[in-house]
Amino acid sequence: MRIGLYPGTFDPVTMGHMDIIRRATVLVDRLVIGIAINRDKGPLFSLEERVTMIETQCASIADDTGCEIVAHPFENLLIDCARDVGAAVIIRGLRAVADFEYEFQMVGMNRRLDDSIETVFLMAEAQHQAIASKLVKEIARLGGNVSQFVPPEVRTALQEKLGVDC
Repeated sequence: MRIGLYPGTFDPVTMGHMDIIRRATVLVDRLVIGIAINRDKGPLFSLEERVTMIETQCASIADDTGCEIVAHPFENLLIDCARDVGAAVIIRGLRAVADFEYEFQMVGMNRRLDDSIETVFLMAEAQHQAIASKLVKEIARLGGNVSQFVPPEVRTALQEKLGVDC
């Protein structure tokens, strides 16, 4: 069984994340969505809320593709998480050149830690390349319409969390 790990904070999950998840399902039999517990980032949504969002949004993709998709919170090194879930590949989404520079360094370090785990980069589709969770949260906080950036259920969760119409 080919197992892949797609890590992130997913605070909140965006259409860009969903695009990468859907496309990653053709590469693996089991896709583990690694939800980072990163207290330094001060997430808007709790870990439990982010896990629920991922599970809800991925259910139809799993049904459509036949790929098993599971949410897996983690707080350790990415490479250790990959080992923990049995992943042979880490899947990373790229939006822009700035993403590549950071990811290039990360791959180099991860390869030094465990060269048996590969990293695969998927470019976000053009309509999703500008989407970042940080920007979505900022737009939502200021009452902007985020419906083109997040699934409807996530938009509703943002509205409830922030107490704004976004």
